[in-house]
Amino acid sequence: MSEPRATARTPESTGSETANGGRGGRLSAQRHRVRQDLATAAMELFATRGYEATTVDEIATAAGVARRTFFRHFKSKEEAIFPDHEDTLDRCAQILSSADPREHPLDTVCRGIKEVLRMYAESPAVSVERYRLTREVPALREREIASVARYQRLFTSYLLGHFPEAAHHNGDDDPLLAEVAATAVVAAHNHVLRRWLRAGGKGDVEAQLDHAFEVIRETFGTGIGAGRRRTSPAAASTQGDVLVTVARTDAPLEDVMRTIEKALEGRG
Repeated sequence: MSEPRATARTPESTGSETANGGRGGRLSAQRHRVRQDLATAAMELFATRGYEATTVDEIATAAGVARRTFFRHFKSKEEAIFPDHEDTLDRCAQILSSADPREHPLDTVCRGIKEVLRMYAESPAVSVERYRLTREVPALREREIASVARYQRLFTSYLLGHFPEAAHHNGDDDPLLAEVAATAVVAAHNHVLRRWLRAGGKGDVEAQLDHAFEVIRETFGTGIGAGRRRTSPAAASTQGDVLVTVARTDAPLEDVMRTIEKALEGRG
């Protein structure tokens, strides 16, 4: 087999690639701007005219674009007020796929869903208005639920992927724990986000989510990716006047101390 021929990179070709890259960036920014304009127009019309009374043509006109442009960006008018979910889902997937293998998978999932929170936190006023609309319009609420389900499937698939196929069939508790943990991460995010939105988008919502993650890690973290504990995380035995304690490296300190205390009580 002949080796592929090396192609020289001339200044002209390099400049062309740079220009194309710049053009791609401009097109991406323009696409984002049009989507945001359509979303803003849709929310304003839904708020003033009502969801049912608003048409796609009216949304396009208010945003200053043609009807066909609207349908290049969105499939329906309810989709228009959730313009960033596709891009955010892609960012979440990228975080999962590029994660350091030494990072605890639950920490990776928590980093991923924080991208969703940041999407809302970037525009508090818009997010609060969107929240109000989704509470009032069933079609918008259903659309939001469908979006949440996509995030949950992504995170569940990622956590379950850390176990061999046999673990899913032999009664191992780890896949169960992983699936419940993924659901808990999404539920914690939704709880914190709703609380922040009901407060008018005020407060440090990322700090609130970090606290919720700590609760989840304490509840689920030690089991995922390392095999769920089926025995005590720490054991102690006495040898004469010496107390010997053996503990897992991921055993909570309070469990280790409790084991030592029980062993000392037994000697008394």
